[in-house]
Amino acid sequence: MTDTTPRPPSWRIAPADVRSADAVALLRDYFIDVSDRYYELHEGRRSTPAEIEEGLAASPSDDLAAPTGLFLIGRHGDEAHACAGLRVLDPRTVELTRVFVRPALRGTGGGARLMAAVDEAARSLRAERIVLDTRLDLVEARALYTRHGYTETPAYSAGPYAEVWYARELGAARTTGA
Repeated sequence: MTDTTPRPPSWRIAPADVRSADAVALLRDYFIDVSDRYYELHEGRRSTPAEIEEGLAASPSDDLAAPTGLFLIGRHGDEAHACAGLRVLDPRTVELTRVFVRPALRGTGGGARLMAAVDEAARSLRAERIVLDTRLDLVEARALYTRHGYTETPAYSAGPYAEVWYARELGAARTTGA
């Protein structure tokens, strides 16, 4: 007897053009998410449309394409719902940035799949180390990073939103739980 129970969609992560429509939409949603959280915490309100546009313009993602980086899109079923970018800092080090899973699909394994794809993509760029900075209030992201082997490290960058820094040596391929 064949099992005909419908299976939930699975996650697929692949490199993508950071200028594609899916990438632009994900990056906008990422920025709205982190911006709204910042303004809600510090000013008790959500971001204005003007603040979103100003923030996107001030923080372009064009360098997340060859030869200076790489952009990944995660699809759940056929729809783009997650992303992450890698920026080459030096021949040995890449910076992880723009890590995002749409809120409705958090907890479905997309973050774990994305992080595994990040490691593979970093190795394809010949990196030996991944670094990142983030804000203290982005607790879900910080938990994701530590679950996947990132540890706090001294500051390697400066910026108005860099409050904590993480690093991970790549070494040999490894498996992790979600």
